Order: sequence, then C-alpha cells, then structure tokens
Amino acid sequence: MAVKVYVVYYSTYGHVGKLAEEIKKGASSVEGVEAKIWQVPETLPEEVLGKMGAPPKPDVPVITPQELAEADGILFGFPTRFGMMAAQMKAFFDATGGLWREQSLAGKPAGIFFSTGTQGGGQETTALTAITQLTHHGMVFVPVGYTFGAKLFGMDQVQGGSPYGAGTFAADGSRWPSEVELEHAFHQGKYFAGIAKKLKGSA
Repeated sequence: MAVKVYVVYYSTYGHVGKLAEEIKKGASSVEGVEAKIWQVPETLPEEVLGKMGAPPKPDVPVITPQELAEADGILFGFPTRFGMMAAQMKAFFDATGGLWREQSLAGKPAGIFFSTGTQGGGQETTALTAITQLTHHGMVFVPVGYTFGAKLFGMDQVQGGSPYGAGTFAADGSRWPSEVELEHAFHQGKYFAGIAKKLKGSA
C-alpha cells in the first residue's frame, strides 16, 4: 500500500506554490510514495485579492481539515506575514480542532517550507512559530537539516531556505525561486518522503 504524502500550501502570488510543485516531485521520486498537492481555502474576498494584484488561484484541489487524516505525512507551505505564517494557513490550522480532539494527526511526520519578502523577513521565525501547530497535534516534526549538503552553505548568491525547510525570497513579488531554491525543495520532498516511508514501515 502506497505511502501518502500530502503537500498542503497557501500562496498569494505563487511563490510558495512553485516550491510546493518541486516538493511534490521530490516526494513522488521515492518508490512506494504517492504524493498529492493541495491548497488551503482563501479567506480574502476576490475584490481584495484583485486590488492586491494577486493572480487567479491555480487548478489545485482545496483541502478540508478532515482530509489531513488520510495522509501518512504532511508538508505545509506558506508565506510569511510579519515573521509568522500567513493568516490563511493559521485559519486552516484553527479549523483542525476536531482532528486534535480525536488525535487523528498524532504521530504523523510533518515538515514545513516557506517564502519571505526579504532576508530578515522571518525565514526562521516563521518556521519556529509554525512548529507550535504541529506540537499541539502531536505530529513528528521532520526538519530537512543540512542533508541538502554544500549548496545550503553557498554565499555566492542570495538564497532562501534553512535547516527547518526549503524557502525562497519573493522581494516585491518579482523574484521567483532560484534554481538552488527549487533543488532544495525537491530534496526536501524526497528526504521527507523517505522518512515517512520508514515510519509507516515500522508501524
């Protein structure tokens, strides 16, 4: 039976969505793993999104909290707002109270990835504060660590990501994930899927 890895994200302008696609590819590259990508519900009205210049949402299914329980492992992605996860993702987590009561997510591996506008915009504070959501559900946080290797130490170009997970810098929205950032995302998906497979196999 295939190991189900869900990549669940929120993206206003598409930067986190781009990372999510690579993470899904990485997870899918592991034999015996079935990866599926989802987006969480938008909370802003279309009128507001239009004034923000946000593009239309991609053709990606919108997940309900209850569907999280079907996964063997989940990677959550979101942009940063003032050093923490965007309100849309927080609203989604806030709607998982029923899963918490049933302990439906306890013991499941979870990872995170993110996007910030600037280098000081919360690449690590966003990750640290997001872990509280996983902790209350009893999920097993799986950081990518330094398994990406030497490229994580590169100083020749600006790059997002950290031991907590893959990441990118969006700047004013015009900067898209670099090749290295996308490679990091692919690696995280592959690494995480391998861990999820091991955990399910030993259960």
